[in-house]
Amino acid sequence: MSHNHQKKIALINDLSGFGRCSIAVELPIISMLKVQCCPVPTSIFTNHTGFESFYYSDYTKHMPHFIDEWKKLDLRFDGICSGFLGSERQIDFVRDFIGAFKTERTQVIIDPVMGDYGKLYPTYSPKTSKRMKQLVELSDIITPNLTEACILTERTYHDKWHIRDLTTLAEELSGMGPQKIVITGIIQGGYIANFCFEKGCEPHIIRCEKTGTQRSGTGDIFCSIIAADAVNNVPFQDSVKKATRFVKKCIAKSIALDIPVTDGVCFEEVLYSLK
Repeated sequence: MSHNHQKKIALINDLSGFGRCSIAVELPIISMLKVQCCPVPTSIFTNHTGFESFYYSDYTKHMPHFIDEWKKLDLRFDGICSGFLGSERQIDFVRDFIGAFKTERTQVIIDPVMGDYGKLYPTYSPKTSKRMKQLVELSDIITPNLTEACILTERTYHDKWHIRDLTTLAEELSGMGPQKIVITGIIQGGYIANFCFEKGCEPHIIRCEKTGTQRSGTGDIFCSIIAADAVNNVPFQDSVKKATRFVKKCIAKSIALDIPVTDGVCFEEVLYSLK
């Protein structure tokens, strides 16, 4: 009996019971796009770290069992997608997972979650950043924000980028391995821009009007749409446009319903519109 009649994505990320981020938002979105989502939790949180208090359990020591047991089932994945990774051991696990399951048809999507606003997150160090760079080398698609793109290329972060400079930045990232790159969250006045780069194609800036403030989980929503579309053979630029518009719609609905910023975006209210 084969378990491989439907397209599948292995999703390696943390799970928060409350706060709408990571696996909690990625699983329903990938499912909505008609791809089976197979989660591999890296940590389990009661609620995400943006709250004053939370409890979590590190799942690192359990993660290798997913490779062992899924090998026994002969599972084959059309996509492998990773999000926040809290340690070098978890980065190494993703490398092992890719080595165990990647085939010619498998798209590897890495969201190199390392920092924002020009700074590394407290859980990251220059050493773990180098390990993430080695993981990026195994990817087909990456979705860094501007800070992460600069960290990966060891460039100085600043706020104002011309398209030629973004092109150079993306070309350098592409030289590491990925064929498709979207650099997210570029502030351009009253707009948020995403820079879409695909090797051999003309790069594009995709803008939308800035709405409200930054909320948890929007990057996870964006990446999950990119991942599901990749295995469904949606053109990359169309996928970036779809993800950009959907995130904006989620934020606007959350503002309309007065959802606290800590609670993420109420994507459930507009999930029906995602196709």
